[in-house]
Amino acid sequence: MVDQAAPEVTPAILAVEQSASGRRWESREGDDRLARAISQKYDLPDVVGRLLVARGVDIDDVDGYLNPTLKDLLPNPSVLQDMDKAAARLSEAIQKGEKIAIFGDYDVDGATSSALLTRFFSAVSTPPRIYIPDRLKEGYGPTSDAMTLLAGEGARVVVTVDCGISSFDPLTVAKEAGLEVIVVDHHVAEATLPEAVAVINPNRLDEDGSLGHLAAVGVAFLLVIAVNRALRDAGWYTSRPEPKLMQWLDLVALGTVCDVVPLKGLNRALVVQGLKVMAGRANTGLAALSDSAKIDRRPEVYHAGFVLGPRINAGGRVGRADLGSVLLASNDPAQAEAISAELEVFNAERRAIEAMVQEEAIAGLEAAGEPPAGIVIAIGRNWHAGVIGIVASRLKDRYQRPSLVIAIDQNGQGKGSARSIKGVDLGAAVIAARQAGLLINGGGHAMAAGITVSEDKCDDLIQFLNERLAPQVAALGAVRGLGIDGVLNVQGANTELVDLLQQAGPFGAGNSEPRFAIADARVIKANIVGQGHVSCIFTGRDGGRLKGIAFRVAETPMGEALLSAQGKEIHVAGHLKTDDWQGRTDVQIFIDDISLK
Repeated sequence: MVDQAAPEVTPAILAVEQSASGRRWESREGDDRLARAISQKYDLPDVVGRLLVARGVDIDDVDGYLNPTLKDLLPNPSVLQDMDKAAARLSEAIQKGEKIAIFGDYDVDGATSSALLTRFFSAVSTPPRIYIPDRLKEGYGPTSDAMTLLAGEGARVVVTVDCGISSFDPLTVAKEAGLEVIVVDHHVAEATLPEAVAVINPNRLDEDGSLGHLAAVGVAFLLVIAVNRALRDAGWYTSRPEPKLMQWLDLVALGTVCDVVPLKGLNRALVVQGLKVMAGRANTGLAALSDSAKIDRRPEVYHAGFVLGPRINAGGRVGRADLGSVLLASNDPAQAEAISAELEVFNAERRAIEAMVQEEAIAGLEAAGEPPAGIVIAIGRNWHAGVIGIVASRLKDRYQRPSLVIAIDQNGQGKGSARSIKGVDLGAAVIAARQAGLLINGGGHAMAAGITVSEDKCDDLIQFLNERLAPQVAALGAVRGLGIDGVLNVQGANTELVDLLQQAGPFGAGNSEPRFAIADARVIKANIVGQGHVSCIFTGRDGGRLKGIAFRVAETPMGEALLSAQGKEIHVAGHLKTDDWQGRTDVQIFIDDISLK
């Protein structure tokens, strides 16, 4: 028997085997020869060549990656199952003047999908009825009561967006009430599909998966293209103008970024082009929201995901569920300004509630001792269900485990939201739990899921999820790696480098933003700012000055280590950003991790 050679272990970056947050710093760099070949062939800086190789871009794919176009990447919508059925039925409804209703989810993906369809249907003379369920009173997805209500209002066709794939009973009720339902979703599907005229979902089991990375708004955009084509073929535009579909790519980009789907393939092209449209400020609601959020520069992925998205979400979390979709569909400047101001207030309220729930969740988990091997689960009575998804994300980051937060109401029913880590399929586990009879409802995808559960089933659910997910977590290793794209000194973290890096953008899920390790950075200032953030100023041995900020870490081991390192040299890992302050452009680092020397 021939002995198998042990896999070669690459030395840790800056010898950091276990950082302040328990991570091993590992190089993302790939084949140096391929990186040099890419840089030479396409006349790119070496750092960009290395970034592309580290993200799996081959030498023949570089041009398409750096310059993604819809012309090259946009498929014929008919490749998706049931797309032609849906387009035909909606085209018929428009031509006959039938009432169309849109049932959307309350998150950003649902809001942008609803607004996109609203703008299209309105442009072709069929303004729809938008129905967004109340997160607390109705929960996620279509309900029988909502379907009955829409039928009573005279709707003939209902399009569900970012939901519906697991709504078996409500869609049966809808059919019995005379509604024809078209499901537009992207969440994990089961072998059995709900009763509907059409079920459009690139993650159906009978799809090839090539478009499975799309957010719901991306699927909705393909539906708009298909319906527009059907109307054109029917002669609808003979006596009326045909809408320009590309004008709504700002909505597609916003929903795609905020749903944290991979920025690859078609998604990448949609975001690149959509950000250009967003910069034109043609969407009245988005422009008002940008002004309210004080965005005074060309919008980037960061603004979509961390500035605009949370404000739109705030309506569904702690305010009125339909505010986001109404804002994004509005052409009335006064209405848009009023809703934006309202969302600003709700966003501040959301932050306060989130902080309280997070504090209680962490206190309960710390009192219980070591977190389980599979999934971290925090359960609280009367927690606000609107913030549990955000808190689950925070716990996931803190414990480096899939995390589920469940809010139990006065009737003993729990609403839960879960977030996962790369390599652990949360959506499949939740579907399995529902099929095992442990959930009232539940669904999602690999990285996120939502559930409804009875309080008396929580213990069984905890055991089920831990048994299912523990092997996946164990396979990732006890110490998780933190990918590093390169090592710099403080002086090397400058605006010229940041400008070069943008050539490989936009960055997001599936195209991770470059992360650099700053070696031998002396902490000359570290203090707590805002809601638990740590602000820093670093200097280097050879000069240079760099500002940094670590978000929401003040009470974590990393935050405590950073605050105690004043006057000392440390290694810092994070993302470089330009910082425009008082007309001066500098660079700052958004800190992901540190290592004490």
